[in-house]
Amino acid sequence: MPTASRILWAALSLAALPLGLAAQGDATPLTLGGAARIAAERSAPAVVARERAVQGAARSAQYRADLLPSFTSEAVIDGGTDTPVPGGLGGVGLGSIALDRTVDMRLRVSQALFDLGAVGRWRAASADADAAAHDARHSQDRAGEDGALAYLRVLRAEAQLAARIADSTLAWELLDIARRQLAAGTAIALDVTRAESQLAAANSALIRGRNERARMELELLRVLGLPIATRVVLADSLRDPAAADLLVNEAEAVSGALNRRGDVLAAQASGLAAERWIGAARRERLPTVSVFAQAASNSNGTLDSHTYGLMVSLPLFDGFRRESRIAEGHAREREAEARYQDARRRTEVEVRSALLDLGAAREQVTAARVQLTLAEREVYQARERFSNGVAGNADVINAQLTLNSARDVVVNALTAYHVARVGLASAQGVTTGLP
Repeated sequence: MPTASRILWAALSLAALPLGLAAQGDATPLTLGGAARIAAERSAPAVVARERAVQGAARSAQYRADLLPSFTSEAVIDGGTDTPVPGGLGGVGLGSIALDRTVDMRLRVSQALFDLGAVGRWRAASADADAAAHDARHSQDRAGEDGALAYLRVLRAEAQLAARIADSTLAWELLDIARRQLAAGTAIALDVTRAESQLAAANSALIRGRNERARMELELLRVLGLPIATRVVLADSLRDPAAADLLVNEAEAVSGALNRRGDVLAAQASGLAAERWIGAARRERLPTVSVFAQAASNSNGTLDSHTYGLMVSLPLFDGFRRESRIAEGHAREREAEARYQDARRRTEVEVRSALLDLGAAREQVTAARVQLTLAEREVYQARERFSNGVAGNADVINAQLTLNSARDVVVNALTAYHVARVGLASAQGVTTGLP
């Protein structure tokens, strides 16, 4: 086998070897939606956002504790009275001992009956916890989008590698034709040299495609938060557009996104929390009422001393702390309103833009398919002319370059279409619902 042919088939064999996510017996099938869900569950931004939501819920529980009964107990051991011990040599005493040592035990129970300030703080903290939970959901959607896009980059690399393999196969076939025609006297040595040069260029592109695929596989594992040694096989492909993708109603998509997206709901919950913090600070001017009961021990150590009663507390002056908190709350409320309006506008723009991108991508795929068909026809016709000795292989090589470019155009158009699908799902807040 000629040297150029050995190089080509060695490259083709290497390209077929399993790398990273290549199919293995113990590999796990991974779909586009599966990649989005894994990223939403395992990626660092999603994990951080979920933990912040947990922190918000814990703070809400702390404020709720102000409304629940409080139990305290204490025990005090009295050191007693030091009494000298007589005796010893030369009138020197033997020291002292503690007498009349007692143990004082106390048990106190209290319960707030009327404390509107505490109720307001708990409700405000609960709204803050809701905002943190919505933020976590938004972070998960964004992480899912990153996972889906990383998945598509691997699919694109796979499709480009397949195109480079097809280019190399065609280059080898043209080289074989040139050699046979040279042997038959119907071609010149220049035709063979051109074919060998084209084969070398195709082989170089094949190596680059294989390296790009391996890099995208590693990046996918990083985005998904999976160990680098994980072996999965991609279950999807860059399929052509489906008719169902055009059935999305723009008005319904925008309305659903506004009611579903985490950033919109988080901004809304932040505004509600600011309003409740203001109300809680104002209610702290009101009196609070609580009941208490206490049992204490006597000198014999039994809990036979009981105290109970009703306590009313009225704040008079706190150095204008409440007024400052109210002013802070109003500023926070205005900030939340600005965030909310911006999130609504951004959501509507993203949904409408995603729909435009989806429609344009469908048309680009159709145009790219036509371009590929014409390029394949051009290669076929130039190859026939070269095989019949009517023309040299310069036309064939030019047609092959056009075909190579057309294959890339199709791959890029299909990738853009699926990126638009992911973008629309992300704009609607349903990235983790992708199939």
